[in-house]
Amino acid sequence: MRRAGLVVLLILIGLADAAAASRIKDIVSVQGVRSNQIIGYGLVVGLSGTGDSLRNSPFTEQSLQAMLDRMGINIRSAKARTRNVAAVIVTAELPAFAGKGARIDVTVSSLGDATSLAGGSLVLTPLKGPDGAIYAVAQGPIAVTGFASTGNAEKLTQGVPTTGRIPNGAIVEREAPGTLAGMGILALELHSPDFGTAVRIADTINAYTGQKYGVVTARADDLRSVKLLKPRNVSAARFIAEIGDLLTETDAPARVVIDERTGTIVIGRDVQISTVAIAHGNLTVRVTESERVSQPLPFSEGKTVTTPETLISAEQEGGHMAIVGGTNLQSLVNGLNKIGLKPAGIIAILQAIKTAGALQAELVVQ
Repeated sequence: MRRAGLVVLLILIGLADAAAASRIKDIVSVQGVRSNQIIGYGLVVGLSGTGDSLRNSPFTEQSLQAMLDRMGINIRSAKARTRNVAAVIVTAELPAFAGKGARIDVTVSSLGDATSLAGGSLVLTPLKGPDGAIYAVAQGPIAVTGFASTGNAEKLTQGVPTTGRIPNGAIVEREAPGTLAGMGILALELHSPDFGTAVRIADTINAYTGQKYGVVTARADDLRSVKLLKPRNVSAARFIAEIGDLLTETDAPARVVIDERTGTIVIGRDVQISTVAIAHGNLTVRVTESERVSQPLPFSEGKTVTTPETLISAEQEGGHMAIVGGTNLQSLVNGLNKIGLKPAGIIAILQAIKTAGALQAELVVQ
């Protein structure tokens, strides 16, 4: 059977009619207060025969020789055949304002043809930033959640055994540049840029600072940022903590997001459709294959043979016309549900309505 259309999952998400109040700290971030990515190259030792094959991973052999040279052991003239060592890439995120001696988690990923990092330990590895400076050093046993078991005729793998983590495996050796105290003017960056939300954030902060400090401190420059002038006699950290707990209303543009692969449909609260008439039909094509036996006539010296027989039928369902239109999300969803279609049909209808100019929203196709 071949059927035009897919049976998929439909998700319609609608927000409440009234705008929800959110804390400012949940919808913005302070410009310049962010984590920094650091990376390093190292060796994992102690593997139980699941490491890199030195013949296929020459960088592992070179790194092993260089490490042993620094320890006073020269194996340049010997050919190592160990499978207990693996070359890895170590990555981590250096949190904002992380001081010297702080510990952070690191992720260890195999670089060669190692089959598993389970049971291995990372050798002291410097982690560098984009400027080439060393900001942390990592070392310790690796925690691997995946595993791989191989037999003569079958192999079982669960998860990814060539990637693991070391909780608190790196020690910060250098602080990232920039301090909160050195910022003259603070800037808040919106996670979801919108002019309406930026203006409401500025108004909420000004109402609070005007009552407590007697000054207006916030200004919405554009849809993405709000500038703050810190009042006197208060630290930047305390001021950010105070305004972070203030409640404000958020806004978002009308948007419809559809994913044709999974059949997911997300409709925003403010999406509206001008009144339109819609007709949609599903076409079902059935192809049935069978065999027919052909018998020869008596005394004809023929042979009994089978011949293929194909039966094709087409059936079209639906096709009735419905009127869809709505000034709010609930009436829009009710109108679409009256048509009685599956997600694939609703996705096609929404695209056609957008083409007709009756969908007053942005249509995002993933």
